[in-house]
Amino acid sequence: MGMARQDRLVAAMLALAVCLLLPVAARAQLRVGFYDTTCPNAEALVRQAVAAAFAKDAGIAAGLIRLHFHDCFVRGCDGSVLLSVNPGGGQTERDAAPNNPSLRGFDVIDAAKAAVESSCPGTVSCADIVAFAARDSIGLTGSVSYQVPAGRRDGRVSNASDTIDLPPPTSTAKNLTDLFAAKNLSVEDMVVLSGAHTVGRSFCNSFVKRVWNQSATPPAAIVDAGLSASYAALLRALCPSNTTQTTPITTAMDPGTPNVLDNNYYKLLPRGMGLFFSDNQLRVDTQMAALVAAFAANETLWKEKFAAAMVKMGRIQVQTGTCGEVRLNCSVVNPTSSAATIELLGSSAPAADEDGNGIAAS
Repeated sequence: MGMARQDRLVAAMLALAVCLLLPVAARAQLRVGFYDTTCPNAEALVRQAVAAAFAKDAGIAAGLIRLHFHDCFVRGCDGSVLLSVNPGGGQTERDAAPNNPSLRGFDVIDAAKAAVESSCPGTVSCADIVAFAARDSIGLTGSVSYQVPAGRRDGRVSNASDTIDLPPPTSTAKNLTDLFAAKNLSVEDMVVLSGAHTVGRSFCNSFVKRVWNQSATPPAAIVDAGLSASYAALLRALCPSNTTQTTPITTAMDPGTPNVLDNNYYKLLPRGMGLFFSDNQLRVDTQMAALVAAFAANETLWKEKFAAAMVKMGRIQVQTGTCGEVRLNCSVVNPTSSAATIELLGSSAPAADEDGNGIAAS
């Protein structure tokens, strides 16, 4: 190893050690109005990009909400889900089964980033733009407003194998509890955030095994106790028994108000119309079922808790200060990123093969 490369590796290791050794509180110093001085129109520019996309396709809002969740649950809220190339080699989060082909909104983030870069070069992180875009999407679909603490920095690593942290649509109540607890989110936070399934669409592959026994010859209909017979029949008519990861058919997760962020999701669950197996788990767990009933009865209560839970989620394992970077292009790390840092952090691993749904599919 040449001396120059060795020096870069040592410097990278020292920088990483500093970031990892910082107390959680020190690494999570986000604040509302972070860009008030350095880029005062940042949030307005993001809002304009989201509104323009929403005017063309109302369904994009659900995609942007889900994008924020899928970013935060894997390596923290660091924009890692946006990377299309892993400098360390291997498949990125973006290309892993839980995200591809279902995750979308990347073009909206790119448009927002371009506008912000034109106004304030090298100032606003992609991770913060994702958080702002999710908040603006919630405002457009649910008339919910809240302030987003900012100051996140962008990560330089994106590994498909890390998407194992995302809750798959096959999760049991215990799976859900454990996966959210690992991110310091409570059972209530999980039930609250699951309400995002009131907007957006899902690919058949995320629920086909609830309505078809694909192993039978020929494939046979399944009677899933968590689904009403009529809803199951509709899903079978929509999704062929030979559905795979690449089958391009989708359905609204909330057939009644698919583009409105409301509490209809909680009203559908007792009727056997929770699309995913994981949705129905909220019915069969006593503590979760009580929360479902409370939110079904009081939309205002749920929206207040949803906004608070989004802010809490947005603090998961953030990089701040001198950790990470402010990417100039959200899909690739900066050219000046240390090759030694990439070598140290960016090792590739096998892709996850489990289909995940997160808090919203679209």
